[in-house]
Amino acid sequence: MSKDIIVLVHTDLVPDESIKEKDLDRFKTPWLTEYDVITQLRKEKHNIRVVGLYDELEPLLSEIKRQKPDIVFNLLEEFNNDSKMEYNLVALLELLGISFTGCNSKGLAIAKDKALSKKILKHHHIGTANFYTLPKNKKKKIPKTVKFPLIVKCLFEEASLGISQASVVNNVEKLNERVQFIHEKLDQDAIIEEFIEGREMFVGVIGNKQLKTLPVWELSFENTDSPEKEIYSQRAKWNEKYRKRKGITTQEAKLDSILENKITKICKKVYQVLNLTGYARIDMRVSSDGKIYILEANPNPNIASDDEFAKSALHAGIKYSELIDILIK
Repeated sequence: MSKDIIVLVHTDLVPDESIKEKDLDRFKTPWLTEYDVITQLRKEKHNIRVVGLYDELEPLLSEIKRQKPDIVFNLLEEFNNDSKMEYNLVALLELLGISFTGCNSKGLAIAKDKALSKKILKHHHIGTANFYTLPKNKKKKIPKTVKFPLIVKCLFEEASLGISQASVVNNVEKLNERVQFIHEKLDQDAIIEEFIEGREMFVGVIGNKQLKTLPVWELSFENTDSPEKEIYSQRAKWNEKYRKRKGITTQEAKLDSILENKITKICKKVYQVLNLTGYARIDMRVSSDGKIYILEANPNPNIASDDEFAKSALHAGIKYSELIDILIK
């Protein structure tokens, strides 16, 4: 049954629908997810209205006033260039009583704050690396509980923003350099975590009360001597030449049933204790001794047709058209 759907995107990510799918550069097109979702919704004969937002709510409110949609397909990840504001837009939809895809406002607010979410995980005895935060313009000593090597990240950003091999540091000098980069170049607060060597994996979770997990998906570096020390940096995700040189692939993880069941159980628990709904991707590292460390939970992750979430769903027998339909339902 066709629905009236507003697809909510960033103004810079309104896709050029005149371009044919076969002509897209899937490594360099910034609005790839938006294109894939909108194209699929049109194939299913839904009535689509694309609304781009940056720092004004009026375009969305005008469309809602003109005709209240059956659902908003939410692909917006920031407002006024601030990713922390993402949950406010969802709260607005909640206040207006409009159905939407993806996570609720409370879950978004919790998960987007990496420090808060890690504190909640630790409270529930879920494995995660020791960490501390360093807001802009503040100095703080390294806690005695935190040990090198460390990885320095943006506190609130995702999609590997600001993450490169230089993010992993082994001494105070390099740590200070990387924190300065996060503070000054990216204008972000920093979170510093112990770097966990091991296998990097992702698990997609879908649902509200009744949860479905997708197959455990693993990141592989085939052309490196120490794959357990590699990280999923921006180059590792989006630079085609770098990916080929390092032999970077993702595929279903080869695990024994005990570890697989343990990972699935933990990911469902993470999803629940962080108050997530809709769909999310749980990122983790598994050390050589089999310990599971949750890196972060990503509500409303990338759902381009060839991204990890969709590939994992396809491996479970869920075609892209079915995945989009599940997220709507």
